[in-house]
Amino acid sequence: MPRRVAIVGVGHSRFGIRHDVSLAELAWESIKQALDDAGVDQKDIEYVVYANVGVWSSEPLPAVVINEYAGLTPRGTVRVEAACASGSAAIKLGHDIVASGQADVVLVVGVEKMNESPTPIVVELIGRAGNYFWEFQSFGLTFPGYYALYATAYMARYGATEEDLCKVAVKNHYYASMNPKAHFQRRITVEDCMRSRYIAWPLKLYDCSPISDGSAAVILASEEVARKLTDTPVWIKAIGYGSDTSNLSKREDFLSLRAAVEAARMAYRRAGIDPDNPVKYIDVAEVHDCFTIAEVLAYEDLGFARRGEGVKLVREEQTYVGGLIPVNLSGGLKAKGHPIAATGVSMAVELVRQLRQEVERGRQAPIRKGMALAHNVGGTGHYAYVTIYSLEP
Repeated sequence: MPRRVAIVGVGHSRFGIRHDVSLAELAWESIKQALDDAGVDQKDIEYVVYANVGVWSSEPLPAVVINEYAGLTPRGTVRVEAACASGSAAIKLGHDIVASGQADVVLVVGVEKMNESPTPIVVELIGRAGNYFWEFQSFGLTFPGYYALYATAYMARYGATEEDLCKVAVKNHYYASMNPKAHFQRRITVEDCMRSRYIAWPLKLYDCSPISDGSAAVILASEEVARKLTDTPVWIKAIGYGSDTSNLSKREDFLSLRAAVEAARMAYRRAGIDPDNPVKYIDVAEVHDCFTIAEVLAYEDLGFARRGEGVKLVREEQTYVGGLIPVNLSGGLKAKGHPIAATGVSMAVELVRQLRQEVERGRQAPIRKGMALAHNVGGTGHYAYVTIYSLEP
């Protein structure tokens, strides 16, 4: 029978444009915090899993470079890539290593130095991560373009407006303003968002997540070890996962990410959560808001709202603290930042701190049910992971 797995230590660098550090130094910021938080040192780590896409940065073998810098050699290590869902994929692998009994203590690190390349190059590289020959080369689609298609379809079918999307950005900037690790720590208004320039209509500058550098780390341990290390382990209750076609034209429904729906169903089933009423069980969620429309779609794919009613949660401010389900109290990808492969691990760090009630005043969710959810999407819905974290195993 698989062993229970807990997170016993977390660490998080400052997100932003980090020309002040190398890739290894950036990773070490979060690794050191996680080691200190868990009360362990390098010799206690049995295996290291790195999430890194890295095509924009200089190191082709980041795992070994970081292991050397962090004093983790000769530990076994591997690099995981699942586009923007790489961080959650790395946690899944680390979890399985511990659950299977192959190791008792595993370190998982997500890290990116995206700003080592100029913005146009990064935009092109991310655009190539759709379907290169059909969508990027033939039609020139980049990721703002992909999500603009989702936005226009949603607006046409359900009557959402540009102002509605801007309200998602306003919420996430509001909470990022209280997060000292966030890329953007300035509050904005709907008017600020509406005045910002178009990137791909109807998405404007403030509808889009930034190009960020950053790292995040978690230390996973078996139940026996976790209970020795901490009085506040946060358990990985369930992990769900899914995928979809590379080519958007082959998707069944353009207003739902099938991979995310399947991942949520699997996670809910494994965690004993009613898929028809998941908000009854979950205190707080971090969802993949690479663009403001993506957060609205996530509400519906996760069952927080019926189809076409995700925008109502935005209008009624039901995803703020005190609402139906607080979402992206870190600032989300939109304002906390989106260092691609670090994002899923960053979500885990945020939710562990939320469940421990350790985050900054003003952005702490009320913890009554003891469960939190991370929704991490790769590509335009090519990959998806939904992870349930819990105060109870």
